[in-house]
Amino acid sequence: MTSTASSTDTRQEQAHQDQRPSWQQRLRRFGYTGPRGDGSAVRERLVPPYVQPSPRLWQVLGVSGTLAERITRWSGWGGPLLVTLFAGVLRFWNLGSPKAVIFDETYYAKDAWALVHRGFEVNWDKNVNDVILSNNGNVPIPTDAAYVVHPPVGKYVIGLGELIFGFNPFGWRFMTALLGTLAILMLCRIGRRIFRSTFLGCLAGTLMAVDGLAFVMARTSLLDGVLMFFVLATFGCLVLDRDRAREKLAAALPVDPDGRVRPDAHIAETLSLGRRPWRWLAGLMMGLAIGTKWNGLYFLVFFCVLAVLWDVGSRKVAGAGRPHVAVLKHDLGLAFLATVPVAIATYIASWTGWILSPADGTGGYYRNWATADGRGSSWSWLFPDWWRSLWHYEHEVYEFNINLSSPHTYQSNPWSWLVTGRPVSYFYESPAPGKQGCPVDAGEKCAREVLALGTPLLWWVACLAILYVLWRWFFRRDWRAGAIACGIAAGYLPWFLYQDRTIFFFYTIVFVPFLCLAVAMLLGTIIGRPGSSDTRRVVGATSAGVLVLLIAWNFIYFWPLYTGTAIPIDEWRSRMWLDTWV
Repeated sequence: MTSTASSTDTRQEQAHQDQRPSWQQRLRRFGYTGPRGDGSAVRERLVPPYVQPSPRLWQVLGVSGTLAERITRWSGWGGPLLVTLFAGVLRFWNLGSPKAVIFDETYYAKDAWALVHRGFEVNWDKNVNDVILSNNGNVPIPTDAAYVVHPPVGKYVIGLGELIFGFNPFGWRFMTALLGTLAILMLCRIGRRIFRSTFLGCLAGTLMAVDGLAFVMARTSLLDGVLMFFVLATFGCLVLDRDRAREKLAAALPVDPDGRVRPDAHIAETLSLGRRPWRWLAGLMMGLAIGTKWNGLYFLVFFCVLAVLWDVGSRKVAGAGRPHVAVLKHDLGLAFLATVPVAIATYIASWTGWILSPADGTGGYYRNWATADGRGSSWSWLFPDWWRSLWHYEHEVYEFNINLSSPHTYQSNPWSWLVTGRPVSYFYESPAPGKQGCPVDAGEKCAREVLALGTPLLWWVACLAILYVLWRWFFRRDWRAGAIACGIAAGYLPWFLYQDRTIFFFYTIVFVPFLCLAVAMLLGTIIGRPGSSDTRRVVGATSAGVLVLLIAWNFIYFWPLYTGTAIPIDEWRSRMWLDTWV
């Protein structure tokens, strides 16, 4: 009787599979699993449990059960904090070196100092950098407004460090180093949450800690590192919001006599998920991102679509027959209000210093446009002068940004970014033997450089990880892979629209955290699932461990090029693996 029932079930399952559309059957050979439409394990699908270390691991280490439980409980924060401490020591070590104004610090460090004192950027004398360095920043601030093409948030952030530690290299790099370190903590926690694994979360953070580009950007007062921090914070808020929403859905669903949560179409289609404060905070973070650099707008679009798709998936798992309609009725309106208007309001508020500056020609650039050149506009009766002046300013900045095509030695095409084809040299000197750290026995001059170069091995592995993530998303419908791909796409793909514009490799810093998540996901697959055999796990863990150690070695090898350490010119040449790096 049991055998007959089993055969019947098998035939019914095969018949169900044969009814699938032919394209699904063809894709199965590539690993396509199709959507899971059954109602089993609804609770686990809505709120997956965190992976726990194997008891055999504690036995091998000789750790008692009580201590193992404590370690597991505290590792959720203890592991990320240890990784963050490691990253912070690297980033803050000798932060004031080189004692120079390197690359675009010549703009943002001085703009930040002017913003926190005058509320708008000013024109500085061409030779003021040397005066700033020699006098520890004790220089008068000009009053003539300057035309700048980036919003003020990132410069306010840099200026905060200058207010605390002074107008000097350490002061204008402090906040970027702090945010670059905190980004590691966020990445560990985000990775832990989406992978449900403290180990993989900490692995993603560790990979970012030893990425050369993330390291250099954290030690340089440029805006892109600040942008990365706010984008990652936005993503983290949306991940938290997703988890909270799914927890509410799971808690509202009925429980059968066996204690299993069952799907319910009515609840899934009508349940209100409340105010969702994490989504409002995401809107605030996105506004700060856009207020740092305009390419944050692309993340606003990509992340809003991602959040809506997450809502659709949540209600579908909970049993909704028409999840798209349910999201349209109960989620979409509040999702829009919590993100787009909040982001716009935050962006406008970031211009408060400029808005409050005098409109008589002594304030910010274009602050008096509405009362001068724009006087008599047909919109003057509807909008206040500051609004029309700001709108004009934004239009001029837009025209500048889309038409910027001035040749630059280190500009690059986005096609070369993922393979680190053309890194950017922020600083270069050729000290003689016995000077500025150059060994006395160097023979010839040394090279002292700060090169914005991603750790090559990490980035080349990331190219494979991106392909894996895309496969995992398309064929396995893995939401984690889709989320990672979304972050990479939002930071990378839009630049292909501006291939004639002057753009640089270091713009990629904004999606470096997502590259690290992709690599961590790939390494997790190499290690193997928790239920795999001991042999499979040992081989996988050994392979992944060797790869991580090679990435760490690669970072150490290029350390002199990340920190401006003087090395003999032959050693510098040996590190120029590609001709395009010179």
